[in-house]
Amino acid sequence: MCRYGLKSKDLLERQGYQVDDRHLTSRDEVDVFKAKHDVKTTPQTFIGETRIGGFDDLSAHLGKVTKSKDATTYKPVIALFAVALLMAIAVTWVALGTAFTGRTVEWFISISMVLLGLQKLQDVERFATMFLNYDLLAQRWVRYGYVYSFVETGAGLLMMAGVLTWLSAPAALIVASIGAISVFKAVYIDKRELKCACVGGDSKVPLGFVSLTENLMMIGITVWMLSKL
Repeated sequence: MCRYGLKSKDLLERQGYQVDDRHLTSRDEVDVFKAKHDVKTTPQTFIGETRIGGFDDLSAHLGKVTKSKDATTYKPVIALFAVALLMAIAVTWVALGTAFTGRTVEWFISISMVLLGLQKLQDVERFATMFLNYDLLAQRWVRYGYVYSFVETGAGLLMMAGVLTWLSAPAALIVASIGAISVFKAVYIDKRELKCACVGGDSKVPLGFVSLTENLMMIGITVWMLSKL
């Protein structure tokens, strides 16, 4: 089965078209089809006798917005923070029998740190390379880009558990402070347009307000937790 053929069929049916789905069942049939219609890829969509093209062409023909693979988007970080918030509320409910307390905020930020760290740990090499674009310490000590993911994840886990705060909070405070300064310099002083490595090395999230807010949240919660020691 062709995944783009299935997507094209689904799109047409959702637009009210009756679809005559003609399968090419062998390599020879595919080659003959390509030669006949002078195309390089399949599937191909026809509306009446007019060839529309592949899935992207069909989407454009039907007025559907198709984004470039390199287009920037905030969706990954919005989804991550939304899930982190829901997880924090769920943990609060299980642990304390209520939906929201001050501890919920701590759990939200610490869970966010773990999820963000997990994104980076999926491909530490790519993250470290992207991180070099703007992080001031990584530009002076390249190995910091490799260490960062583990520090962020480990600190988040300890903060979630509420243990070894004397270790986790200072560690998070240091990396968050460096991160905030680096982002502020790159975006607001140097006026550079970069992708943020915050959700991993293949991120399309633009470096800017969201990245700065992430670091400021970490700074705020670590200062708060240190003040309670």
